[in-house]
Amino acid sequence: MCPLRYLYHVLLFLLTNLLIFSSANVTEWKAHFDPNPITLKTASRQRVHLVLDGLPEDLMNELQPPNNTNQPYIQLVSRDPQLATVKHQHSMVFFPLNKTAVDTNFDLYGEFLGQTDIFVEITNPSDNVTEKSNQSLRVTILRPARLIDKLFTYSVIILVSILYINFGAALSLETIKDILRRPVGPIICFICQFILMPLTSYGLGFWLFPNAHEMALGLFFTGISPGGGASNMWTLLLGGNIHLSIAMTTISTIASFGMMPLWIFTLGKLIFERAKLGVPYSKIFTMAFGLLIPLSIGLLIQRFLPRVARVLVRVLKPVSMILILFIIVFAIITNFYIFQLFSWQIVVAGLGLPWIGYMFGWIFSKIFRQSSPDCIAISVETGIQNTGIAIFLLTFSLDQPMADLTTVVPVSVAIMTPFPLLAVYLVQKCMNLRNKKKNEDTTYLKNDQPSEIHSTVSNATISTTP
Repeated sequence: MCPLRYLYHVLLFLLTNLLIFSSANVTEWKAHFDPNPITLKTASRQRVHLVLDGLPEDLMNELQPPNNTNQPYIQLVSRDPQLATVKHQHSMVFFPLNKTAVDTNFDLYGEFLGQTDIFVEITNPSDNVTEKSNQSLRVTILRPARLIDKLFTYSVIILVSILYINFGAALSLETIKDILRRPVGPIICFICQFILMPLTSYGLGFWLFPNAHEMALGLFFTGISPGGGASNMWTLLLGGNIHLSIAMTTISTIASFGMMPLWIFTLGKLIFERAKLGVPYSKIFTMAFGLLIPLSIGLLIQRFLPRVARVLVRVLKPVSMILILFIIVFAIITNFYIFQLFSWQIVVAGLGLPWIGYMFGWIFSKIFRQSSPDCIAISVETGIQNTGIAIFLLTFSLDQPMADLTTVVPVSVAIMTPFPLLAVYLVQKCMNLRNKKKNEDTTYLKNDQPSEIHSTVSNATISTTP
C-alpha cells in the first residue's frame, strides 16, 4: 500500500479529533425546566419554573436578570421569537438553593403556531463571554379551536348539497350512458389526474421544499387527491360539458380508493422513509356517498317534479357563482393566519400544481381531438384537486401543530386554483358582449339598408325630373 495512504488516514484521524475537541461545549452548569415540554395556545402565557445548578461559586452572588450594568446576567432566549418569547425578564428574581444552584420563575408567551426551543444564556460583560445551556425547553404552540371554523365547514356542506341537488335536476342520464359507452374523456382525465398530477406534485415538492419534508408531503397529498366538486361548478360556468364533468368526478372519486394508497406507499415512502400513514377510506367513501345523496334527490325532482326541476336549472349558474365566491372569501377569512407562513415557495406550489393540471388536461384532450366543451371539462377536472382530502390526510398523519402548518400548501392550492378560471370566465363574458353588440349592429345595418337605398333612388329620380 502507498505510504501516502497511511499518512492520509493519520491526518484524517487527527483532524477529526481536533474538530471534536474544539467543538465540545465546555458549559458545566445545567438548566432544568418544569414543565418540559410545554404546550401553549397562541396569544396565551404560562408560568415556568427554572432551576440552574452547577454554577461557578464566584458567579452566584453576581448573577441577575438582563440589565445595563457590567455584572454577569442570565437571559432566556427563544430559537424563534416569532413563535414564543419570554417577556419581562428584568423582573425575574433568583433564589439561591445552595452554593451552586438558583431557581426562578418566568412567563412564557405563545405568539404563533409552531415548535421552538427556549435556552438559557449566561453572559459576563467583563470578558464578553456568553455560555448557552445544553438543555432547552421544548415549546409547542397550537391554534385555539374557533367557532368560525365549524361555521365554515357546516355552511359549505349545506351549500354544496343544495348545488348538487341542482346538478341532479339538470343531469341527463342518457348523456351519461353515451359518455360511458365511449369513455375517451374519462380515460384522458384519469391518466392526467392519477399519473401526471402525482408525478408533478412530487417533482415540485422535491424542487421547492428540499429540506421541508412536511411541506413536500402536503403538496404530494394534494396532487394524489381526486378531482374536487368545484370542477363541476367551473365547467358549468365556462360552458363545458357538465355531464362529462360529473361522470369524471364520480369515476375519479371511486378510483381514488386504489390510486391514493398506491402513490402513498410508493413515492410517499421516498418523502418519509418510515411512512406510517393511514389512508382515510371512510372519509373518501363518506364524501362520495355524500355527493350521491343530493345528486339522487335532484334526479328524483327531475323525474317527479319537472316544473321544480326547470326552476332549479335556471338558477344553477348564479348559485354556482355565489358558492364559489363564498368559499374563496370565507376560506381566506377563516385561514387568515396562514398568510403569515406564505413564502415564494408556497405561492409557486399553489400556482404551479393546478395551472400545470389545466395545461395537461387541455393539451391531451386536444391531441385526442375532443370537442371544445369536452376539452374545458377535462382541463378543469384535471386542474382542480380535492384539497379537503389532502387536508384530512395531513391532519390524520401528523401531530399538531405540524398538521396545521402543512395545510398551508393545500390551502394555497385552493386559493390559487380559481384565478385562471375566473380570468377565462371574464374573457368569455367580454367576448360574448362584444359579439352580441356586433350582431345587433349588423342586424341594424341590414334592416336600415333598404330604406337608405330607396331614399337614394327617390332623390335621384326627383333631381332628374324636368
